[in-house]
Amino acid sequence: MTIEPGPLGAYLTAAEATAADAVALEEAGYGAIWLAASPPADLLAAERLLDATSRILVGASVLNVWRADVAEVAESYHRIAGRHAGRLLLGIGAGHRELDAGYTSPLAKIAGYLDALTAVGVPADRVLLAALGPKMLRLAADRAAGTLTLQVTPEHTRRARQVLGPAKLVVPGHGALLDTDAGRARETGRAALRPMLGVAGYAGNLRRIGFTDEDLTDPFSDRLVDALVLHGDAAAIAAGIRAELAAGADQVGVHAIGEDPIGVLRAIADELPAGPARRPVPAAGAPAPAPGTGSAG
Repeated sequence: MTIEPGPLGAYLTAAEATAADAVALEEAGYGAIWLAASPPADLLAAERLLDATSRILVGASVLNVWRADVAEVAESYHRIAGRHAGRLLLGIGAGHRELDAGYTSPLAKIAGYLDALTAVGVPADRVLLAALGPKMLRLAADRAAGTLTLQVTPEHTRRARQVLGPAKLVVPGHGALLDTDAGRARETGRAALRPMLGVAGYAGNLRRIGFTDEDLTDPFSDRLVDALVLHGDAAAIAAGIRAELAAGADQVGVHAIGEDPIGVLRAIADELPAGPARRPVPAAGAPAPAPGTGSAG
């Protein structure tokens, strides 16, 4: 049995996501809900949304390995997966030096966290890594189902697909703003990006994929804002999502910006009907497709 994640995922804040939101997104054709803002290890928010729905995947995006106790995460996974087989995904990430006390050796920390999850039976094909740089992408290729990325462009997605190969998930996330006034949309986008672009990990990755210090200096270039926050009408946003899919993404996680995020997400879905992903995701415990059996996008 395989799970078809579909081209569209939706980011919701764990503390604010409701059962009604989950039902609305499932009905709109979304394949996954990604719980943003480092959800707690109890995964109760994910459980609540899974209980309310029948098909949609729910994933943590992402569990911070410096804050989320790995034993509690594993216990929570087994509690929920026992009732919602194959529908719960664990995104894990190493946080940021500027924000996390005790931050050191992120690659080693993630590897140890994966060891601990494996030791208590959490399947690797239910775990994705927040991977930007080449070393973390290689770890995702070797030891996880794939990668969740934020503050990226189709160029990074192409690079991630090259590292991970055809049999792993690549799920980039994008801000999305329904506003056809380009100047106003860019100012709103700048405000949303400002806290994240001050983080060295994000800024360094953007330099790797071709942005300059001038782009990354506040108030940030239009080129950068346009690349990270899709804006305009729903058709324009859908075109940006299609560019990510063409670059090798399996699904694009959409962060709707504005007072009515569910309305924004519905409008985008109307322009990008639900359909098969770039390739199916193996069900929990199933072997991954052999190299060469999926499209490279």
